Amino acid sequence: MLLRITHRTGYQYEGGAMSSFNEARMAPRSTRDQQVLHTKLDVSPTAWSLNWTDYWGTSVTTFEVHELHHELSVTTSSTVDVRRTPVEGMAITWTDMRDADVVDRFAEYLELAPSVRPPADLSARVDDLIVATSTPGEVARSIVELITAEVRYMPGSTEVNTLAADSWNARAGVCQDMAHLVIGCLRHAGIPAAYVSGYLMPHQDPEVGTAYMGESHAWVRYWDGEWVDVDPANGSQPGDRHIEVARGREYADVAPLRGLFTGSTDSTMFVEVELTRLV
Repeated sequence: MLLRITHRTGYQYEGGAMSSFNEARMAPRSTRDQQVLHTKLDVSPTAWSLNWTDYWGTSVTTFEVHELHHELSVTTSSTVDVRRTPVEGMAITWTDMRDADVVDRFAEYLELAPSVRPPADLSARVDDLIVATSTPGEVARSIVELITAEVRYMPGSTEVNTLAADSWNARAGVCQDMAHLVIGCLRHAGIPAAYVSGYLMPHQDPEVGTAYMGESHAWVRYWDGEWVDVDPANGSQPGDRHIEVARGREYADVAPLRGLFTGSTDSTMFVEVELTRLV
């Protein structure tokens, strides 16, 4: 699928901001599964900016505004050719997974931070899955099935700072929460797991030239001798409708826009995502 993505986000400041300092992670990345043909990021008001690549391989634009502004708007327009090939993993053994070199190499993707740590009852169910299956890959697939089956996708039920454990207790969340839950369960089992952010074309067979309103999306990568992508919110592997933007350990590593400002008492964030199939 050849897709155009327009992502506009920013803040409205009550009383106006005198200065703001921000980082944007909104430009899709070129990978084995997708080729970025064009991308452009615009900031209003016009700002000093610097482009760089972070530790996780994500393209970042840092920018500053030093004048009174009542709204900060960041718009990214990208054209991406997506040709995703499904990866099933290499069915490595638990001995391979627990090898000291593997544990050391993927130590950052094995950390059980509070944002992803599963509660005791969920951890116990993961332990049962380990006993009932023979390979890490089988456990990983069973974990995804468990979260997809028992956690309802419910927009507005959580916030960006909601812990995975709280989402599990409520049995509800959005794609971010479901990704965090799967990541926490995988890491509890000793399987390296990463957080992936991007976009999802909302229609299975979109019409060419028709613009569809979408939103940011999140899914998971786990290591089974090679990296395998899974989408817990949809209970499937990502396909040609998925556009990758950033990777990291959890949402905090890939937030599309973050920053700080001075001179205003409060701010309101806005987000608009539009996806169009070109071919």
